[in-house]
Amino acid sequence: MKRKIISIDREKCDGCGLCARACHEGAIVIDQGVAALARDSYCDGLGDCLPACPRGAISSIEREAEDYNGFGAPKDPFGSPRNFPIQLKLAPTASDSFRGRLNIAADCVGFLGEGRLEGPLLIGCPKLDGADYSEKLSEIFARNPIESVLIHKMGVPCCQGLVRMALEGAARSGKSLPLEVKTIEVRRKVERPLVPAES
Repeated sequence: MKRKIISIDREKCDGCGLCARACHEGAIVIDQGVAALARDSYCDGLGDCLPACPRGAISSIEREAEDYNGFGAPKDPFGSPRNFPIQLKLAPTASDSFRGRLNIAADCVGFLGEGRLEGPLLIGCPKLDGADYSEKLSEIFARNPIESVLIHKMGVPCCQGLVRMALEGAARSGKSLPLEVKTIEVRRKVERPLVPAES
C-alpha cells in the first residue's frame, strides 16, 4: 500500500542518533554509523524525527510500504521485552513469557541507559504506584517457570521497596529463587548534549 513514511539520506547523516531518540515508535536504528529505518511497519509516518535531525537528512515521502504496526518495533533502552504489558499493575499473573530469568525494574531505570536485557521485564514504582506488589509477585513466581530474578533499581531509598516486595513475594511463593539486585546511580555528568547548542 502507498502511504507516508520517512526517508533517510545516508550521505547527509552523521550518525548522531537524535532522530532515533525522537522516534516514539523505535523505527530508527543506527546501522554502520548512520541512521536507517529498521522496518517499514515500525514507522507511523508522522515524522517526529524530522525536526530532530540537525543535518536535514530525514524527509517524509509517499511510497509503497508495509502497513504500520505499532506493536512490532523494539523499544530502547531495554531492547524488545518478550512480554506486554510490562507495567506491574497491568501484568497478568500467568504468562507464557514468564520463564527463565525475570527482570523487575524501577520505572526510572529505563530512562538512564541501562542497556539491553535478556528475559521478560516488569516495571513498577513503590512510591508512585501506591501499591504493594509482594502478593502479585508471589503469584507470578509460583505460577510460572521462573528460575531467577534480577531487580534493577535506582540508588534512592524508595526503590528499596521493590527489593522488599520481591523478597516477600519469593517467600510467599514457596520457591527458592536466586535474587540479584543491580543499583543504578544517578550520574551528574552529562556526556554530550542531546540537542546541539545554538550557535
